[in-house]
Amino acid sequence: MKQIKMNKRLMLAIAALCFCAGTMAQKVNDVTTPLHLLQPEYPTPYGKPAVADIEAVLSRVYDYLAATTPPALVDKTTGAEITDYTLVNENTIMKPGDFRLTSYEWGVTYAGMLLAAQQTGDPKYADYVSLRLNFLAQALKAFAEFEQGSPDSKHQLYFTLHPHALDDCGALCAAMIKAQKAGVAQGQDEMIETYMDYISNQEFRLDDGTLARNRPQPNAIWLDDLFMAVPALAQMGSYSGDTQYFDDAVAQLLQVSGRMFNPDKGLFMHGWIQGMDEHPQFHWGRANGWAVMTMVELLEVLPPDYAGRDQVLDLLRRHIRGLANCQHGTGFWHQLLDRNDSYLETSATAIYTYAIARAINRGYVDAKVYGPMVCLAWNAVASKVNDKGQVEGTCVGTGMGFDPAFYYYRPVNVYAAHGYGPVLLAGAEMMELVKTTDSRINDSSVQFYDQ
Repeated sequence: MKQIKMNKRLMLAIAALCFCAGTMAQKVNDVTTPLHLLQPEYPTPYGKPAVADIEAVLSRVYDYLAATTPPALVDKTTGAEITDYTLVNENTIMKPGDFRLTSYEWGVTYAGMLLAAQQTGDPKYADYVSLRLNFLAQALKAFAEFEQGSPDSKHQLYFTLHPHALDDCGALCAAMIKAQKAGVAQGQDEMIETYMDYISNQEFRLDDGTLARNRPQPNAIWLDDLFMAVPALAQMGSYSGDTQYFDDAVAQLLQVSGRMFNPDKGLFMHGWIQGMDEHPQFHWGRANGWAVMTMVELLEVLPPDYAGRDQVLDLLRRHIRGLANCQHGTGFWHQLLDRNDSYLETSATAIYTYAIARAINRGYVDAKVYGPMVCLAWNAVASKVNDKGQVEGTCVGTGMGFDPAFYYYRPVNVYAAHGYGPVLLAGAEMMELVKTTDSRINDSSVQFYDQ
């Protein structure tokens, strides 16, 4: 028995010595290991995303939105669904869901669904748009007929029928035109004409014709309004063949950029007030997103030789360079782009992903330069789509401010509608980028190569 105990001790000692020797032999240092090949601890997945993974994210978003944005009218007192639209009255409302089908954010969402349908080949995305825009056309017609008998009644869709701000009509109008052109929706022309009349003839403008508002100060230019007007003008120019819409679209972009683009930083300020001697520069993330997305949307339909197109393209390239200079190491961008202690925000990151990926896909910028950063950006965005399909980390609706605290402490919420359309657009455009470019890991980093 004593001998057995001694043998066990000897075996344990030998095992310990072997372990130590093995550990010493495997010691990681510059002699034993190529340290440059060690795997970094990336907080965001690193590398070119797979098409299947992108499509899975888009599908989660679709499933959530399809379940929570019902296209139906109900009686607000009883909750009963109204299927006979001749019964529409002052008690008729849209069936409550998580989001409003008529908001400018949902104009972006419809556009994102259309692009997702195009890139994935899955008709469910186009069906989402068709079902809701065709429903809206019928509902708005019913409310217009109700107004004839009750002209003083205000109903839930009053400002959708009678816009009083660019937010009421611009993005929704652009989506309606895209849906009409794609054959996805019918009966949109009456509202398209109403919205274009508002944008072209009724919205307040400065003396030089620049679209403006009288809040929060008189004669205020909002960077957001580029997207609330220019894509609709551009789409209408393409849809109608009337070049006056192209002229106005180009003029808006150039007149706003002349006041609000900082050429040294390659960024736009959020707001500009005519009566100010100085113009505080707060480079808000999502507003810069609306600006860069406006440019790629305008270039998509502007004829190649059109006057001002070269200036639009030059501005887009300078803006993309400015944005690239501000990207955080996780792939996101900050709420205030040049203030690294402001929080990282999802909707702006998604918009930049879409716009820069499209700029690469259209040949406006070099894939070798911008492909790696846009892959990182999409991987960041994808990490914010939860298992329910909700988009996390999106700043809620934001007005114009002239102090940093206003922007630093804006809340984020999964019900901020601004995040959903940009995620759909970004994912769909990234699918094209992944399919059509040659990229791979080389010496640990993402590299894009000429085809």
